[in-house]
Amino acid sequence: MISGSTVISIRGLTKRYGKLVAVNRLDLEVQRGEVFGFLGLNGAGKTTTIRILLDLLRPTSGNASLFGHDCQSDSQNARASVGYLPGEMGIYSDMTGHELLRFLARIGGVGISAKYRGSLTERFELGDRDLSRKLREYSTGMKRKLGLIQAFQADPPLLILDEPTEGLDPLMQESFYELLNDARSRGRTVFMSSHVLPEVERVCDRIAVLRKGEVVLLSSVEDARKLASRRVSVSFRQDVATPASLPHGYEMIDAQPRKWALRVTGQLGSLPAFLAALPVADLAVEEARLEDVLVRYYRDGAA
Repeated sequence: MISGSTVISIRGLTKRYGKLVAVNRLDLEVQRGEVFGFLGLNGAGKTTTIRILLDLLRPTSGNASLFGHDCQSDSQNARASVGYLPGEMGIYSDMTGHELLRFLARIGGVGISAKYRGSLTERFELGDRDLSRKLREYSTGMKRKLGLIQAFQADPPLLILDEPTEGLDPLMQESFYELLNDARSRGRTVFMSSHVLPEVERVCDRIAVLRKGEVVLLSSVEDARKLASRRVSVSFRQDVATPASLPHGYEMIDAQPRKWALRVTGQLGSLPAFLAALPVADLAVEEARLEDVLVRYYRDGAA
């Protein structure tokens, strides 16, 4: 039974191409109002999973549903509440931007607020002159902005975004992040694939890391960051001896008479007691980065 708050439900999803396993027994749920990061290196199975959700591919086994509608047997209803940005937009080069937005709105079968669409084009700085040009004249960044506008223009309850900031300049990336926050504040759900780890850390509530078609990490961003070690720099007012032993989870990176560099894994609660008897002049803690954790999972599939 799917709960009322579950937007995406994936159970035992597998996709094989002969001997190649693109997705292997994937289980995943995404809740209403989440911004969920779907991460992995190229070839990990992210786009394959997204295409199965949209019924652009059929799974070998297992099933997936959106808002309780099976993505294969009830695909039309499953897709009705989705705004989708593909990794690469296959667009009609003879159309103008205006024509493409109207065309996609018609085939989506939902009403579009001209005011809201206008706010999107303004946010992404695609004016009437740009939207009147043929798409063959669009740069990569302009195509990405148009793709985001078409995904958001119906204000759908679920947004599936494949590498949404690819090709955007920093200013337009900021516009996208603001748009994402607006959508989240209205209770929209976002399922996004990205390889930009600082972006994921900034906008996502939870993440799943895919490696060779399998989930190797499923966690909140906050909990994932806690798995990373932090670097602690300690300066002293006078020379101190290098300790013979360190508390569990502490590693000495560099020991100078008046300065230590430590790597600390886990909580820092024992740090004050460890330093209490020493003539500490200054203390600096470098915050753990999500990237420090995820690179391990990308490479090895950490336990």
